[in-house]
Amino acid sequence: MGRVTVRRRVLRVREGDSSYRPDTLAAEEPMEIRVGGRPLTVTMRTPGDDFDLAVGFLVSEGVVHRAEDVAGIRYCAGATADGGNTYNVVDVGLAPGVAAPDASLERNFYTTSSCGLCGKASLDAVRTTAAWSVAEDPLRIGTDALAALPDRLRAAQKVFDSTGGLHAAGLFTADGELVCLREDVGRHNAVDKVVGHALREGLLPLRGSVLMVSGRASFELVQKAVMAGIPLLAAVSAPSSLAVDLAAESGLTLVGFLRGSSMNVYSGDERLLPVPVA
Repeated sequence: MGRVTVRRRVLRVREGDSSYRPDTLAAEEPMEIRVGGRPLTVTMRTPGDDFDLAVGFLVSEGVVHRAEDVAGIRYCAGATADGGNTYNVVDVGLAPGVAAPDASLERNFYTTSSCGLCGKASLDAVRTTAAWSVAEDPLRIGTDALAALPDRLRAAQKVFDSTGGLHAAGLFTADGELVCLREDVGRHNAVDKVVGHALREGLLPLRGSVLMVSGRASFELVQKAVMAGIPLLAAVSAPSSLAVDLAAESGLTLVGFLRGSSMNVYSGDERLLPVPVA
C-alpha cells in the first residue's frame, strides 16, 4: 500500500536562523480506476481508502447507486513491467445487469488533485441524472449545530495535524454527529471516499445528512452531494457561481464561508432553524 505521508529534508528559515530538518508531507500518487478491466480514469490522490474512492467516483458519474451494483473491487497485480503490484490500479467489477460506463466518460488524461473535472467537454456532460431527489428531503438543522461542524471536522483530521496539506470531507447527522471523515490532497477525492464508504455500507441515499468540506464548494462537489442524495453541503470557503446554480436547481442547501457563527446560505435556506425571516 502507498504511504499517506512521506518525509523530506527541508531548509527551515525562522527569524533569520536556518537549519536542515526532516518535514512530513502529504503523499500524492496517481491511481487508475478500471471498470471490468477497462481503464476509465486516473486521479491524483493520497493513498488510503482507495476502494471507497473508486466506487465513490462511480456514484458521482451515475454508474452505480447501491452496494449491490458492485460485484467486487481489487488492486490489479502485474501493474509494473516485472509483474509487481503498485497498489495504484483499482479494478471495479459490476454486478450482472449493471451497465458499464458510457464511452464518453473515459478520460484520456488524468484528473489532478486540484480539479476533478478539467477536460470535461461541456457543462451538459457533468449534469448527470441523479438516482434520488434531494429537493423533498425533510432535513432541518439549527444554525448553532451547523456552526459547530468546522471545528468538529478539523478535530477529526489526523493526517492534517502532521502535514497541514490535506483537504477533508465529513459526513454528519443533523445533530452534528460525525458519521465518516476522509482526507485527501484533492477535495473531490475526499468527497468520493466518503460517498464510496456510504455506498459500501449500504447507506445511499444519504437522506437527512450534511456534507462538510474544508475548502471551497465547486460545481462538482455539489454534483457529488446530489448524486449521493445529500441535502446539505457546507464549506468553509466560497462557492462558485455554477455550484450555486446547480444547488438551486437541485433543491440542495448550499452553505459557504461557514466560520464560527457566521455563514452565507446560497440556496435552500428553508432547512435552517430558526427559519430565516423575510
